Amino acid sequence: MSRTHWIGYVVMALLFSSSLQADNKWGLKEGSPDIKSAGHLAFGPDGVLFVGDAKGAAVFAFDTGDIKGEAKADREIADLIPKLSKALAATPIVVNDLAVNPLSGNIYLSLSVGADAAAGLVQIDGTGSITEIKLAKLAFQKATLPNPPEDKVAGEGPKARNRRNEAITDMAYVDGKVLIAGLVNAAAPSTVRELAFPFAKSDEGTNVEIYHAAHGKVENYAAIRTFIPFNVDGSPALLAGFTCTPLVRFPLTAIEAGKPVRGTTVAELGNRNTPLDMIMYTKGGESFLLMANSAHGVMKISTKEIGRSEGLTTPVSGGGTAGQAFETIKELEGTTQLDRLGEKHAVVLMTKDGSAALKTVVLP
Repeated sequence: MSRTHWIGYVVMALLFSSSLQADNKWGLKEGSPDIKSAGHLAFGPDGVLFVGDAKGAAVFAFDTGDIKGEAKADREIADLIPKLSKALAATPIVVNDLAVNPLSGNIYLSLSVGADAAAGLVQIDGTGSITEIKLAKLAFQKATLPNPPEDKVAGEGPKARNRRNEAITDMAYVDGKVLIAGLVNAAAPSTVRELAFPFAKSDEGTNVEIYHAAHGKVENYAAIRTFIPFNVDGSPALLAGFTCTPLVRFPLTAIEAGKPVRGTTVAELGNRNTPLDMIMYTKGGESFLLMANSAHGVMKISTKEIGRSEGLTTPVSGGGTAGQAFETIKELEGTTQLDRLGEKHAVVLMTKDGSAALKTVVLP
């Protein structure tokens, strides 16, 4: 064998070995993913990206192969939508979610592409270059979610909507599991599921109940809109935001299939509002939440004493607030999606005057 042929053989072997790495370790295999929509995103181990497919009532795990890079904090893309349309040679484009790969610092956007709202995904690297991710070329695994809402419009007038779009309302990966919030087809539809990764058996889900202070009653039907896993005094928990806008703590140990769990309402953040996205970070030795909202801007919420046993149990009327202290960050007005980029920065998607922009900002 000549030296040239030997080198070529070694290179091909290394590439083949690399392509099989996720297959061997996580059970991901190349194929044709029947993904119907690309919604919420979450990164797992080794550059594995979880993509929520609410339309198809499924979660896909894709091997991005994106495991090294530099988390640059100077990216800013104005007029984002036209640039996405150019990269994908399609219009219209709708951005559904944003996630930063913690291993590389690259930014991923899930999209609805074209008139049929097909599933799309792009990567934005450290230079701001936009690249379409061809999902059909990635090794993947699929988990189908049982008992999703029917895929049809129900209700009348302003209340008419397709509940299937809420089969997945947020996702996160923690301790070998994908946590999924959303609705199921049941009398008490608000649910959290746990899917062990690699996927094996799909979880039926656990109904979650809250005391909604703005409404003055217990509810078990409203979907979690955004959540974040975190530890409270050493115990794993979820902190979840609901429409209109209770912030509720759930112990992870209590989220077991078939056993409804009532959370502790730690804050009421004002009515006529939907929380959109949320991250947690540390600054000056203290932990904070940063929550984007549809009507109340971006809130910096203190986590001080958030683990207290007592919660809100009496009505908070007139659009008032109670519980955790917070401040509104005016500089981040218009933010709809955000994710951490390292310890000191965040990537935010901002919409203002009909134009969308992507930028990195210093955590407030």
